[in-house]
Amino acid sequence: MDLQRGLMLLCCVLTVLVIKTTAYRERQLLQPQETAIDTENALVAVQDRGLKTRRPDHKNAYATMMYMGTPRDYEFYVATRVLIRSLRSLHVDADLVVIASLDVPLRWVQTLEAEDGAKVVRVENLDNPYRKQTNFNSRFKLTLNKLYAWALSDYDRVVMLHADNLFLKKTDELFQCGRFCAVFINPCIFHTGLFVLQPSVEVFKDMVHELQVGRENRDGADQGFLVSYFSDLLDQPLFRPPSNGSVLSGHLRLPLGYQMDASYFYLKLRWNIPCGPNSVITFPGAVWLKPWYWWSWPVLPLGLSWHEQRRATLGYSAEMTLVIIQAVFYLGIIVVTRLARPTITKLCYRRSDRNLTTIQAGFKFIALLSVVAAYVFPFFTIPHTIHPLIGWFLYLMASFALSSIPINTLLLPTLPVLTPWFGIFGTLLVMAFPWYPDGVVRALSVFGYAFCCAPFVWVAFLKITSHLQVLIEKEVLFPRLGESGTTSGFSKLY
Repeated sequence: MDLQRGLMLLCCVLTVLVIKTTAYRERQLLQPQETAIDTENALVAVQDRGLKTRRPDHKNAYATMMYMGTPRDYEFYVATRVLIRSLRSLHVDADLVVIASLDVPLRWVQTLEAEDGAKVVRVENLDNPYRKQTNFNSRFKLTLNKLYAWALSDYDRVVMLHADNLFLKKTDELFQCGRFCAVFINPCIFHTGLFVLQPSVEVFKDMVHELQVGRENRDGADQGFLVSYFSDLLDQPLFRPPSNGSVLSGHLRLPLGYQMDASYFYLKLRWNIPCGPNSVITFPGAVWLKPWYWWSWPVLPLGLSWHEQRRATLGYSAEMTLVIIQAVFYLGIIVVTRLARPTITKLCYRRSDRNLTTIQAGFKFIALLSVVAAYVFPFFTIPHTIHPLIGWFLYLMASFALSSIPINTLLLPTLPVLTPWFGIFGTLLVMAFPWYPDGVVRALSVFGYAFCCAPFVWVAFLKITSHLQVLIEKEVLFPRLGESGTTSGFSKLY
């Protein structure tokens, strides 16, 4: 009994420790408060000379932005670091600029400057006048900070980037483009994940004025505003970099190869972009399937490409300490439950106790919930930006370890409890299979595997519920008051 209580207490303490350590490591600082100012104040800050970087080294720049106030601030910070380092590894002939809101933690700013070689420009958040639109998504409320790129008056041209861009090659020819250039991923709407601009304080002032007067904005974010502001871009010619290195003027459309939507790859499982160089991959899909999340691969095959770029540039030292702690923790659970094999405290009741049915129903619910939690809980503790191979290995270890707790303490049958574990492992193998001819065959294979697995999961569920009923009926878990209870003959299979 003392061993059992000690095990339960240890599990509770270590679980709380893991959760709090995860939160600390990923956030690293207390969540800063969001700051937003009136657009007139932003005008005053840049009306004379624009935004100035410290000691610009080149006449052009690649720029991205950072702001706070979302549940995924740390993940985008990591993505920004990988983007900056990947550009630096390509030896681009341009400065690397980060437009960071004032609420970005100072520690992050210092890391970007000292370790990643970026030039950080601190700005106050532009107020978003579209936040009351019916179709407004709150995660885009600060994306209008992107307009500050026009205030980077130290540079002749700026390539403005989202953090989810994956560069395959050097793209310095973009600095030869005109005053504004962007890619049409959608046939009629250009994408703002990458665009080229000529900085101009006057243009910035005009944009801020358009915000104040309520220019039409279909999505309430930066893309809707810029599509409305540069409404004639669809009619402009395609950008072709002059061989003599001269800089073009006017507005131009960029070839699709500068913003290759990852969804194009998933259909054919290869790139087939007809025009322009295949230079940059973008991931404009669901935010929880961005390539830096460990679970994005093998669900989306290109997630591994992003992580390979991170491995070659930034590495994973920030997360590995927590990964090791969790691995030791879950191995400890496996060893302790294997050696101690504790069972839950016998619950005694009187023959006339009218609450017996409620107690038994509650026990069934707790038993099933503990099985589900074994497969869900690890998603909340594993560092979100770890390499997928490490992430899935840790997930499988964690779910196996947590499944061993109900197997041993609640006397559940081993194979039915672990059936989802084998199903998940098989799904990963099916999705990671590298020789599918195209994405359609891959999707059908995954669907077929899931269809075949579903009956096994259902049978496992029925076996667990029937096994619980047998335990209750034989009074293994609920002996009557004054009786010793039946000695369990159930063995654990490992």
